[in-house]
Amino acid sequence: MTAGPSPLAVKPRLAQFEGNRSRLETLPEKVMDRYEEKVAGLMKRLGSLPGALVAFSGGVDSTMLLAAAAEALGRERTLAVTADSPSLPRAEKGESLRLARDLEVRQVFLETEELDLPGFRDNGPDRCYHCKAELFRKIHSQVRAGNLPDWPLLYGETADDEGDHRPGSEAAREWNVLAPLAEFGFTKEEIRRFSKERGLRTWEKPSFACLASRIPYGTPIDKELLERVEKAETYLRERGFRQYRVRHHGEIARIELPPEDIPRASGPEREGLVERFKALGYAFVVLDLEGFRSGSLNRLLPGAGRS
Repeated sequence: MTAGPSPLAVKPRLAQFEGNRSRLETLPEKVMDRYEEKVAGLMKRLGSLPGALVAFSGGVDSTMLLAAAAEALGRERTLAVTADSPSLPRAEKGESLRLARDLEVRQVFLETEELDLPGFRDNGPDRCYHCKAELFRKIHSQVRAGNLPDWPLLYGETADDEGDHRPGSEAAREWNVLAPLAEFGFTKEEIRRFSKERGLRTWEKPSFACLASRIPYGTPIDKELLERVEKAETYLRERGFRQYRVRHHGEIARIELPPEDIPRASGPEREGLVERFKALGYAFVVLDLEGFRSGSLNRLLPGAGRS
């Protein structure tokens, strides 16, 4: 495919730049033997850049990447760029603000209009491609306008993502976006280890994906539907659940929780949960007995894993 326009392109640069909480003990210590080598390689790679624009959502991976960039380059040469759209829950936007503030890194928000794109609204298997391409295009246009520094753009793809259904990776390739964590083979486990070592509170943050991932492929997406799912998940968070997904299936809300949380949801929380979800317009509220798993809707895609 044709690469993105040149001002943010980093292909010419690639050759030049080769080269105390109680739960703290719960993080698994099993990591790949080459972890320290990966960290050293990552920091050297980042430090060789003139600066970094980091696509930053406030999730575990992008927070680790932002912290590593700020450590390697200095805060004055690191900029967090966050897409502000209906796909990003307001709670996650607020969390990204707090995290950037903790790291003392400047953050800018760019409003993205993926809901104006038929490829996103129609919600086909390539939906993520259109979302990422919209963000990268917006960043590129801001660089061209002189509103953002002309630094390489980085995003938080990991080694664990590479075998998964990730259409957004194609958009990253087209726009020459760097994926340093994947480049050095960082797994999700190693990213959490690095985050723990650097004192980042995201080291134990539950995994999260954009709200559009709650909607089965082929079901059109609009702002009202995203807000409905967000309100449903906000209720779960306010009731003390930490890891969850509310999958939208028309009149059915299918709730995924870790198996250990299912008894609480079906017991003392059941009446309030049903009442709230029905008030949001769902006729049926069901608990998925298989429990939480990331990207469960991808099972409907031939040969796909999670997302």
